[in-house]
Amino acid sequence: MRAIRVAPLALLGAGALVLIAPSAAFAAPDGASSTFNPTITPSVIAPGGRVTLGSGGCTGETTVSSGVFDTTVIPSGSTTGSATVDTDARRGAVYAVTFSCGSTGTSRNVNLTITGGATSTPAPTTRPTTVPTASSTALVPGGVRGGLGGSAASTDTLEIAAGAALVAAAASGALYFARRRAADRRH
Repeated sequence: MRAIRVAPLALLGAGALVLIAPSAAFAAPDGASSTFNPTITPSVIAPGGRVTLGSGGCTGETTVSSGVFDTTVIPSGSTTGSATVDTDARRGAVYAVTFSCGSTGTSRNVNLTITGGATSTPAPTTRPTTVPTASSTALVPGGVRGGLGGSAASTDTLEIAAGAALVAAAASGALYFARRRAADRRH
């Protein structure tokens, strides 16, 4: 019989943890939004190629810099920009590309790999050949960006503290009523 009285309390506690966990997971340590995830497409390219730079959730101006192309600015309100890789980029090298979000002040690094190999063009063949391209075989750094679909724009410390206070109040109330009920049965 006692297990039946404890089960609702355990479910209440588990439900509170499930509800507060997503907000704590999305809070950045410095209080900024953690939704800034810049991208480079393609992430593997030949010297002289053109890359598309994605601001990845930055609402302000995004400055993109690297040792392999000129500094590029993605203006506020735009989500993409482009840059041309230097023709003298070292083949097989991995260059760090720094994205700086002006609205949050955060910076992220994304790697850009320069393809290796010969620069000569292959001799024409009479039969068709199928070769996978770099964009079809390249792995996305950091995995797929699934996200919550815009349901969590930003979370600040005040919201997390308010949620924690509500969870503590619910747990305290449940404990109070459980103890009061147990005390009434002893007499």
